[in-house]
Amino acid sequence: MNRFSQKITNSQESISQQTQLGQMCGSKKLFRDRYEILKILGRGGFGITFLAKNAVLPGNPLCVIKQLCPKVTNHQSWQRACTRFEKEAKTLGQLGSHSQIPMLLDYFQANGEFFLIQEYVPGLTLAREVRQNGAKSEASVKQFLQELLPVLQYLHKHHVIHRDIKPQNLLRCEYDGRVVLIDFGAVKEQLVDACENSINQAANTNFIGTRGFAPPEQFSLRPVYASDIYALGITCIYMLTAKNPLEFDYDANTGEICWQKEVNISDNFAQILGKMVKITLHDRFKTADEVIKVLNYENYLPTLANCLTTQKLNNKSITQHKNSHETSDVYMPPVARTASAIRKWRAKLK
Repeated sequence: MNRFSQKITNSQESISQQTQLGQMCGSKKLFRDRYEILKILGRGGFGITFLAKNAVLPGNPLCVIKQLCPKVTNHQSWQRACTRFEKEAKTLGQLGSHSQIPMLLDYFQANGEFFLIQEYVPGLTLAREVRQNGAKSEASVKQFLQELLPVLQYLHKHHVIHRDIKPQNLLRCEYDGRVVLIDFGAVKEQLVDACENSINQAANTNFIGTRGFAPPEQFSLRPVYASDIYALGITCIYMLTAKNPLEFDYDANTGEICWQKEVNISDNFAQILGKMVKITLHDRFKTADEVIKVLNYENYLPTLANCLTTQKLNNKSITQHKNSHETSDVYMPPVARTASAIRKWRAKLK
C-alpha cells in the first residue's frame, strides 16, 4: 500500500470515527494551531460542519469549518478533485463579498479531505422559525422574496447555481435580521463530479440537492438557473403552510404538488408562486429578474386597478371616433392604455 492509498484509508476511517475534528470537540487541542473545535453543527453524506473559534485572533471570533470528504480511489481522481476544489473555493471567496452570503475566510486540503473556513452568522434558520412560530403571512413571504431574489441575481450573474435552496439553508441573522444563504451545493457537486464513480452508482452519488425542493432537471444532473427559482418557490410554500413539500399530494398529470388549497393568499401571488414551481422548464420563470419584475408589478396592481377605468372601448365608440377623425388609429387615453396593459398582463400570467 502506497502513501496515497494509506491517506485515503485513514480518511475513510476517520469519518467513521466522527473524524479528527469530531474527536477534538470540547478539548483544548487546536486544529491547524489556531481553531478550537466547539461542536458539530450538522452532518451529511458528503461531510460535517463544525462550529469553532479562532484562538489566535483577538477576541477569539467564531467561525464555521466545513469538512468535505470526497470518495476518491486513485491519484488521478484525487488530483482532479483538488483542481475542482481550488476553483470552486475561489468562486465562493468572490461571492462572499455579498452581505447575504457568508464570507470565506480560508480553504485548504489535509489528509485526503477538503476544508472551508467561513464566517459564523448567528441566528435561526427559516425552518426553525416556522417550527417555533408557525406558518408565515403572505406579506412576510413577499418580503422574504424581495430580500432573497437579489441574492439569486448576484449568484447567477457570477454563473453559480446554488442547487440546495431550502429553509434549513436560510439563516436570519440575529443582529440585523437579514436573510443569509448558506451551504452551497455547487462546491459539493463539483467535487463529486471530479471523483470516480461506477455507472451504477452515478445516479445516487452525483445528485446534490434535497428531495421535494429540487426540480426534476436537477435529479437528471442538469441544473439550470431556473432550478434555484423552483427551490425558492417551494421554500415560500413551506413558509406559508409549515408543511414539507413531500407531505403534499401530487397532481398525477403534471407531477406538481397540490398546495393551493393549503394557503390563503391573493390570486395574483398564487399565480406567481405557481409559475415559480412549474415542473416544466418552459412554463417556469427562467430568471430571478423575471420574478422580481412581476412581483413588483403585483405589489402595485391593487392600487392601479382601483383608480383606473378598465372598460374596453366598444365598437360604437371606435366607429364614432373614426368618423370624427381622418386617421384610422384609435386614440386611447393614457389611463385606458395602462388599464389595457394590466388586463393583458393578467391574461398572460394566467
